[in-house]
This record gives sequence, structure tokens and C-alpha cells, in this order.
Amino acid sequence: MEGKTNTQVDEIKNLKLNQLINFKDHPFKVETNTELFELMQSIEKDGVLVPLLARPNPNGEGYELISGHRRKAACEWAGVTEVPVIVRDLDNCQAVIAMVDSNLQRENIKPSEKAFAYRMKLEAMNRQGKRVDLTSCQLGTKLEDNPTLEVHKIIPIVDEDGVWGIDNFEKNSEKRTDAELAKQVGESQRQIHRYIRLTYLIPKILDMVDEGKIAFTIAVELSYLKEEEQYELHAVMDLEQCTPSLSQANRLKRMSQKGELDMDEMYNILGEEKPNQREQIKIQSEKLNKYFPADFTEHQKVELIEKLVKDWHTAQSLKKGSR
Repeated sequence: MEGKTNTQVDEIKNLKLNQLINFKDHPFKVETNTELFELMQSIEKDGVLVPLLARPNPNGEGYELISGHRRKAACEWAGVTEVPVIVRDLDNCQAVIAMVDSNLQRENIKPSEKAFAYRMKLEAMNRQGKRVDLTSCQLGTKLEDNPTLEVHKIIPIVDEDGVWGIDNFEKNSEKRTDAELAKQVGESQRQIHRYIRLTYLIPKILDMVDEGKIAFTIAVELSYLKEEEQYELHAVMDLEQCTPSLSQANRLKRMSQKGELDMDEMYNILGEEKPNQREQIKIQSEKLNKYFPADFTEHQKVELIEKLVKDWHTAQSLKKGSR
């Protein structure tokens, strides 16, 4: 009798579009734009050249689509009803990782899409790395008898100075997962966690980030506001037709952490004049440099210009007074 092999062979099936269920909490949006129109035209002409990727639907009939949501939408637009699909048997963590990896290859990714994608993949990677044998056998019985007792596996570590110590296995595992994700996507660990902060923004403010109305660094600061405070802030921004600067966002964050933030304070802070709102006059230095002594500093040049304008204004006022 021949033994079974564990080698997984991908199966390609021709499936009806109505058999494909979109991935749960899919963070990447499918927009009806020029790119989708061009994809639709390509499918009309040449068909679907790259099969979609799906897995058997874990919640019922059909298949859960992992990769190919844009191709599916373009097929629906083109009137195509059947598509080639690679059917792969994946667990939840594997499915999330495959979904994120396939979509991060897109050229244009919105901040919100990258934020939720990083969060979903990091959580899946952490779940994959969790140990489940720590509560088995006698240890499991002890934990059931004493639910307040929490047991963690410890591992030996060596610091930069060569000193031996111990660390929590779970926390150390999560640190390694963060570093692995950073390596895979080409971002620093700090930047990944800043992106993940965006997932704590309410949808209305997150939309403003995607639309470029609020800068990324400002959005990260605003993500620390409580949900209710974010809704109030959005209302203030809408009424005042302005958004906070980075320093203002940081002040809002600090006031929220101290429990001192309310709508009145939001109005006061956003009502302040920002440096970039002040009218500025720019003069190319090449036009004026020939009139200044060679040893004049930039500060001396500004002082002299201010003095000359002041003298001119005084002279004009005297002329008007003598008429």
C-alpha cells in the first residue's frame, strides 16, 4: 500500500463568480477607476491571464477569495461569469498572510489599507507563533484549579554586553515577529506600528488621511484621542474648515491623556493662527545680495530691510500729514 504524501498540489478550477465570497474584513478597497476600466478591457480582449486565489469557504458553501478582488470586479463589469481559480487549503492565519502579501504588491496603496493590512498580518504571524502546550497535562490542571495563576515560558537571552539573562517567551516572540514583518515589507518596526495606529482612527478622520487632507504624522497623534473625542474633533474641523498642525495635534493628544480635552478646547486650539497660514513675501536673495556688504549675515539683511521699509512708511505718513 502506498503511503500518502504531504506535498500540497494547487488545484485550478473554473468557478462561477457567485461561488466566490469576498475575504472577511478585506482592507484593500476596489474602486471603479481608470485602472479597473483598463483591467476590464484587458479581460474582455484576452480573458483572465492570472488565476485568482481562493480557499474552501470555512463558513459554508463556495470559496473565500484571498487574492483577485479587482479581477473579480473587472470580470463582473465585463460580463464574464466564470474565472480560473487556484484553490488552496489554508487555515485562517495562512489565508490572512497570503491575502495581505498579494495585495501589498499594488502600486497605489492608501494609508488606511496599509494600516489594516499590517495589523492583520502581524496579528496572524503572532498567532502562528503562539505556544499552545503550556497549559497541557499537569500544568493545565493547575491553571484550572487556580485561574489567577498565569504561567509563561521563559527563555535564556544574551544582551549586547554578553550578559546572560531570561525573557518572557511570548513577548520575545512578538518582538521577533515585528522584526520579521519589518524585514518582509521593507519598513522599520517603528513605522509599521505608526501605520497600525491609524486603525484606531474613526472612519471619517481616516478618510481624510486617505484623501491627503490630514498628514500621516498628524493622524498618528490624533489616533490617541478617545473615539468620542475624535467625533467631536471631526465636527469642529468641519465647522471651522481647518485641520490641526502637528504641534496642535500633539497638544490635543496630551490634553486627552490628562482628561482635559473638550470641544471648547478644540475650538481654541484649531482657532489659533498657524505659521503656514500667515501671509509671506518671498524675495530671491540673488536680487538683493549685490546691495548688501559682503560680510552681512542673513539676520542683518532682514533687519536692514525692515528698517528701510519702516523709514519709508514714516516718510509716507509725514507726506500725508503735510497736505
